[in-house]
Amino acid sequence: MPEEKRYPVPREVLARFAEIGRESSTLAVLRHAQIAEKMGLSGTDHKALDLAARADGPLTAGEIAKLTGLSTGAVTGVIDRLERAGFVRRVRDVKDRRKVLVEVLPLDEEKVAPLFESALVFTEKVLEKFSPAEREVIERYQNELLALMRDDVLGGNP
Repeated sequence: MPEEKRYPVPREVLARFAEIGRESSTLAVLRHAQIAEKMGLSGTDHKALDLAARADGPLTAGEIAKLTGLSTGAVTGVIDRLERAGFVRRVRDVKDRRKVLVEVLPLDEEKVAPLFESALVFTEKVLEKFSPAEREVIERYQNELLALMRDDVLGGNP
């Protein structure tokens, strides 16, 4: 595979991108904390639910711990709260009855969709300002950054 082309990044450019990332991160955490609160969850519970919902089927607590980077003890508390709130249920593994799986229950789309609608509207408004070629560059930048963050935060787990 050919070596990736690299370009030097002036310190002032790195500082600008770092500040944009910092503000973006803060606003994303606050937005999701607000959404979680409306769902009756904590921010951590909300994001753990999101990761579990994107998995291919029910997960063990250990698998949720790997996905989230949380300890298994913390994940037990997350699962307890998600179960009480009606977002997940514990079920026995049909292949190994000793194993307990966490199954994500269907969401009430009428309640949940409006919580995320403004984010889609904002994304569309911004993307309309960029050409398809510029969008490809932005998408590549985001995917490269996400891959590094995923590896740093989750040890490479999707």
